[in-house]
Amino acid sequence: MNPDTIPRDRLPALLCTAPKAELHIHIEGSLEPELIFALAQRNGVSLAYPSVDALRAAYAFTDLQSFLDIYYAGASVLLKAQDFEDMAMAYFHRAKTDHVVHAELFFDPQTHTARGVSFETVIAGLSRACERAQNELGISSALILCFLRHLSEEEAFATLEEALPFRGQFIGVGLDSSERGHPPEKFARVFARCRELGLRLVAHAGEEGPPEYVWSALDVLKVERIDHGVRSVEDPLLMQRLARDRVPLTVCPLSNVKLCVFKTLAEHNLPALLDAGLCATVNSDDPAYFGGYMNQNFVEVFDALPQLTARHAHQLMANSFEASFASDAQKLQWREALDNVFSPTA
Repeated sequence: MNPDTIPRDRLPALLCTAPKAELHIHIEGSLEPELIFALAQRNGVSLAYPSVDALRAAYAFTDLQSFLDIYYAGASVLLKAQDFEDMAMAYFHRAKTDHVVHAELFFDPQTHTARGVSFETVIAGLSRACERAQNELGISSALILCFLRHLSEEEAFATLEEALPFRGQFIGVGLDSSERGHPPEKFARVFARCRELGLRLVAHAGEEGPPEYVWSALDVLKVERIDHGVRSVEDPLLMQRLARDRVPLTVCPLSNVKLCVFKTLAEHNLPALLDAGLCATVNSDDPAYFGGYMNQNFVEVFDALPQLTARHAHQLMANSFEASFASDAQKLQWREALDNVFSPTA
């Protein structure tokens, strides 16, 4: 297999049909306006927006916080296990279309328990969807519980205690929500406890926050993956560390532009991350809000950055399998399928 021999005009089709894993998807962020209104009607929830178009028109974000304000409002329609199942299944059907073979879904229980929705309700609906995705669509998946970093570590500990009876239904924990002013070390003790419990560890860092937050996520929280991490390029020593240790970065190009981390996709530093030897991946983050699911992210970023070639595409998808928490046997199977797609004779 030699991706260098693949002509560029074949690239868009390859990006769309090649198998890939998604490692940075907030399932609440896949809640499309149409489903928000359908669930609101089903559950008798009144919304501040008169129509689907009015809600979608509000998706003009100036930063992470302006997005979060609408994100949490949208989540208010999720009240029953069936709502969470319907939301996740809608995502899985989109993922199947994009040839996603494995997805590791973030979910934010504190967004829901604060509204009186039990942890059990949340996990029951999402777990049912994961089972259906495997049985009906052939997509493997896992759930990662995220702590909201704008809340206290004590509240994170309380959420962990609520989650432990359902330990078999999620594989790890993450850290998301407002990054500015909430450094990773704020959650050092709860992550230490999660590590003792054998949970996989990831954290958002280096999106709006500085490279120092990436260092803290690695050295204090001891995470295995960095979610976003695009500001790591500002610190050459950090870049060397990430490359040497093969610490994956779950990069979200369309999200980065929508939240003004980069002004345009043409300015995105994904090529620099790859050229530095980092295990970067492409993901959709909150696709209902940021303008695209997996294939849209791949197609638009490769269109905006002509220096990215078929070799980069293959590398990004291979990285997604390497960076996943799937079994070695699954990774090998997906990698072989990927290599076949990128074979010049395919």
